[in-house]
Amino acid sequence: MEEPDPPLSFDYLGSDLTELILTHLPLPSIVRAASVCKLWRSIVTTPSFSARVCAKPWFFLFGQNNIFLKNNQAFAFDPESDSWIRLPAHLFPPLYSSSSSFIGSNGFFFTTSANFTFTPILKPRAWRDTSPLRFPRCNPLVGVYTDASSRSPRFIVVGGVKFIGGLVDIEDRLAVEIYNPSFNAWELCPPLPADFRSGNSSQWLSSALFKGKFYVFGIYSCFVSAFDLNKRFWSSVQTLRPPGVLFSYLLSCQDRLILAGLCNAPPRGPSFELWKVDEETMEFSEVAIMPQELLHCLFDSDEDDKFASLKCVGLGDLIYVFNEAHYRKYPACVCEIASDSGKCSWRRVPSLPEPVNRFHKVISFCSTVSLENVVCPAVVDELRLEQVLY
Repeated sequence: MEEPDPPLSFDYLGSDLTELILTHLPLPSIVRAASVCKLWRSIVTTPSFSARVCAKPWFFLFGQNNIFLKNNQAFAFDPESDSWIRLPAHLFPPLYSSSSSFIGSNGFFFTTSANFTFTPILKPRAWRDTSPLRFPRCNPLVGVYTDASSRSPRFIVVGGVKFIGGLVDIEDRLAVEIYNPSFNAWELCPPLPADFRSGNSSQWLSSALFKGKFYVFGIYSCFVSAFDLNKRFWSSVQTLRPPGVLFSYLLSCQDRLILAGLCNAPPRGPSFELWKVDEETMEFSEVAIMPQELLHCLFDSDEDDKFASLKCVGLGDLIYVFNEAHYRKYPACVCEIASDSGKCSWRRVPSLPEPVNRFHKVISFCSTVSLENVVCPAVVDELRLEQVLY
């Protein structure tokens, strides 16, 4: 009787076919694969492999406790694996007061007080101080864009509030400042239009980077203006308020400018809706409504004051809606917009991995994640991501 052939191992596939197979895995699985053997680790840490992997933007949630720093927590949601990652605390700088600002945008983490610092996402040892802002500020809007001439990144800082003697100066309209990392220099630009004076921090504003313009939108006022990143001027202020809207957020999704907001108008009652916005005319048209069963998962009553804890962020083809109230443990849902048809598909996001601490402030954002940052040997060893993935 002949002995059966031994089972084939991955070694028989060759490195090219193995690389092709690994490119179809979600990022958390790729991180695990990097810890399996030296061959797989060498494959996934090459620049050519990183270039072949197109990951959807991750949803980051950072909880800040102003009393006990040890209770700060951070999580990242990977939509392709439909799972949360508990991020180690040392990825983030210590925030010692409620006036400290931590922000994420398009591949970078930032802090804006007392110094402005930045690092590529998931690069804990790469924090870099910039030259001082002309106007230090708390809770500004921060965006990242690529300069058309040099093809290098630029950081734009808009709005925020300034502290004088420990008190907030709400009268001072802070100039827009644009940072050039190549020269470690800030450029002063015109401030936000005066219409935004009563609410010029990220607590009252949302932003969207779209077709060479940085849009600023009043979450409650519904004022909108766009800063031209090439010509360095603000457009005239307009009002973008669909009927019945209580508050809304302006987002850049694929090749669309999207307004996402909560409405409470008869006869429909409470509903969360999406509108496509024409960037030339600021006219809007409805594209989707969140299913009622998902909306009910975010709230436990129909009272308007319960809706105030609803937040919304988005990037690429994904829009996340979540409740930042602690007693609900931050439930969330996501809408995916099909690139070809524009069809919207909604689903609930899994619960955060326990335990979840109590936070005084929650910072949320969507960002692209560089595979090179996630799976390079130094980061895998330092973060031990294969032990904290859920």
